[in-house]
Amino acid sequence: MIHSITFRMLLLGLCVTWAGCVHRIQVTPLPTSASTATIPRTLQAVISPISMEGPDHRPGIVLLEWSHLDLKQAILRYLQQRGAFSSVSSDPADLAFRVATKLTLTSHSGLYHYRIGLQAEMIEGVRLIKSYQTEQTAVGSSVRWVTDSDRVPIETALQAALEDLMEQVEADRQLYIN
Repeated sequence: MIHSITFRMLLLGLCVTWAGCVHRIQVTPLPTSASTATIPRTLQAVISPISMEGPDHRPGIVLLEWSHLDLKQAILRYLQQRGAFSSVSSDPADLAFRVATKLTLTSHSGLYHYRIGLQAEMIEGVRLIKSYQTEQTAVGSSVRWVTDSDRVPIETALQAALEDLMEQVEADRQLYIN
């Protein structure tokens, strides 16, 4: 009886400790500079839910929560502040920009590596104009003790991926003006 109570208390303690360690992150990637090649069209940002992959290519990343709403707001804010389009919102517009995000966490040489992959499509009406793809990695710490040990490298990789993605879009400016 004593062993059963002790085991239950230990199990309860582990569950409470484990649940209390979840890193719920929020990111705010900002453009490094404003767009120099503005496109005089309105843009609807359509952001798909995040796909997360942990060590050994398993679905999910233990102790990490990154909400779809936070990702959607972060990308929308980034696009608005970059100023490449006359306006950016989640409402219907001249062009639709569909973005899918994948976060992969791996460990190499004792450090965590956070890789953000973005796949995007620019659509006018029902016609696909062009597809884009980018992938950026940020190196984190050797341990994931606190929320910032996940948030900082994820935000860094997302910002770099968005920079690369928008440079590709802006290079295709003539596709969206004509």
